[in-house]
Amino acid sequence: METIWPRIKKLLEQTLSPGLYNLWIKPLTARARDGVLELAAPNAFVASWVRERLADSVVEAAAVVMGSRPQLVVTEAARTADAPAAAPAATAPRPARAPRSLTLPMAPKAPDLGNDRFRFSYDEFVVGPSNELAYVASQGICDMSLSADQLFISSAPGLGKTHLIQAMGKRLSHTGGEDGRNLRVAYLSAEEFANRLVIALKTRQVEKFKAAFRENVDVLLLEDIHFFRDKPRIQDELLNTLIALNSRGCRLVFTSSFLPRDLAGLDAQLLSRISSGFLTVIDKPDLATRKRILERKAAVHQVLLPDEVSTLLADRLHADVRQLESCLQNLALKARLLNCRISVDLAWDVLRHYDLEARSLTLEDIVEYVCDVYRLSADQLVSKSRKRQYVLARNTAFLLARQHTDMSLVDIGNRFNRRHSTVVKGITSLERHLSLRTPLGRELERTIESVRA
Repeated sequence: METIWPRIKKLLEQTLSPGLYNLWIKPLTARARDGVLELAAPNAFVASWVRERLADSVVEAAAVVMGSRPQLVVTEAARTADAPAAAPAATAPRPARAPRSLTLPMAPKAPDLGNDRFRFSYDEFVVGPSNELAYVASQGICDMSLSADQLFISSAPGLGKTHLIQAMGKRLSHTGGEDGRNLRVAYLSAEEFANRLVIALKTRQVEKFKAAFRENVDVLLLEDIHFFRDKPRIQDELLNTLIALNSRGCRLVFTSSFLPRDLAGLDAQLLSRISSGFLTVIDKPDLATRKRILERKAAVHQVLLPDEVSTLLADRLHADVRQLESCLQNLALKARLLNCRISVDLAWDVLRHYDLEARSLTLEDIVEYVCDVYRLSADQLVSKSRKRQYVLARNTAFLLARQHTDMSLVDIGNRFNRRHSTVVKGITSLERHLSLRTPLGRELERTIESVRA
């Protein structure tokens, strides 16, 4: 077990968002015996959350390391080895409420401080026309050459906003403040911020939560700000936190898959404060940038990539940077398995599983595809029905329309007889499943990747 759990955690760190991993997986200890993986959580609330939300992810990572899917049991750390084992994760009862004695799974003074959280740096970021403004603005925040001390980065998923904000975190963590000490940089997702506040409320430690974020942070890097939509209690706390940080002259950076104008469901004051800094958008990279990204990724992964192959991949793959890296990794793996060099023929064999259609998809193409996948008619897709299958199909159409057309969210909503806020909510829901790699998220990945097959 000395090596099994660290290897499982490493896989989870690579597949889960940094916020989920740091808050829920990192505090766990574990042991494995007789096909059972038993996790020990610091308290009942964390145990319940892991049991209900992350069980599938843990089991799948464990299967890769252990060779077969184990039975997962999640207990409290206080339970002794001789105590009765907790019920399996899939059937364990949910506690009615957390005991008052629970402690926050975060540092009492400053959340998530430490350079090990930042996997990406500026050295690895490939600059091109699509992201140059965001790149320059982010560096301006770091060296305080920008006229604002607040930045909002917006882009579709997979275009580099997480890379950029983590690069900022890595650089700022090594930057000295006015008193000579390193800046205290807090990096987390909006969902993690919300989860920590919920824990603080349940454990009656709201004042500790406030002190952690308002008094012990110099730079706040907050991802996926759209997660706060329609959560008034959490929005109130965030607004007060931002006011406190602004009053201390702290630097603030936000990312979102949406522009501020599209964030319906946010309090007007909060939206105004979030939008008050410098706004920049990352677009899809052009051909030259895509090729340089592939060459940089190949160097990082120590892959010998011939120029004609990088040209082919860059020419054929347009969706996002993640797609480029995924194809490169699959190509390198296939070459190793076949014990051969990477060639154009081998690249074509791998490319057939990816998006190769030259023409742009229209909304009509997307509607036809979604109706075929979900076995619905076009009338059912735009109907008022709230059946789960209909809602999932509509949300998938919203996401694909945003990825593959230039239509605004308002126009997409009008096409499906929905408000643009409904479109934002639907896209946000699917992006969460995709980022968490839930069973639905993995199924959605296959659906999205096959849209042009």
